[in-house]
Amino acid sequence: MNSFDPRITVATIVENDGKLLLVREHSNGKLVLNQPAGHVEAGESLTQAAFRETLEETAWQVEVTDFLGTYIFQPTRESGVYYRFCFVAKPIRFDDKQKLDRDIAEALWLSRDDIAAQQKDHRSPLVAQCVDDYFSGRRLPLESIYQHPWPLQKR
Repeated sequence: MNSFDPRITVATIVENDGKLLLVREHSNGKLVLNQPAGHVEAGESLTQAAFRETLEETAWQVEVTDFLGTYIFQPTRESGVYYRFCFVAKPIRFDDKQKLDRDIAEALWLSRDDIAAQQKDHRSPLVAQCVDDYFSGRRLPLESIYQHPWPLQKR
């Protein structure tokens, strides 16, 4: 019997002047293109995780405005299943003192055409799907996600 290994992640679509904020990152020995994305940490809401991952990977502080959708991906039959909660955010401020995560080679702004032209370098098929859904106008209210308050931790 195969064990089920879910991985809860977030990603953020950030647009400025018609370009989207992406990262070029090291993954499994390759340089790949992705939205700012990463795993949700214990005690963190999905929107908090989206804000944190965007800041840590791009040095951009953002305001999370909308929920784009949930994307499920299993890269191989033997790997874990990724549940990606993708958000839309607007850029607020670039923090030039913020150090980027060690796996990030660079953060860059790309047009939709530039992103499509580099599809072979996408970290996963979810990159293009999120871009397509964003440009199709999909937006769900943040209130469509309910998170029950975390229990208070003992000190």
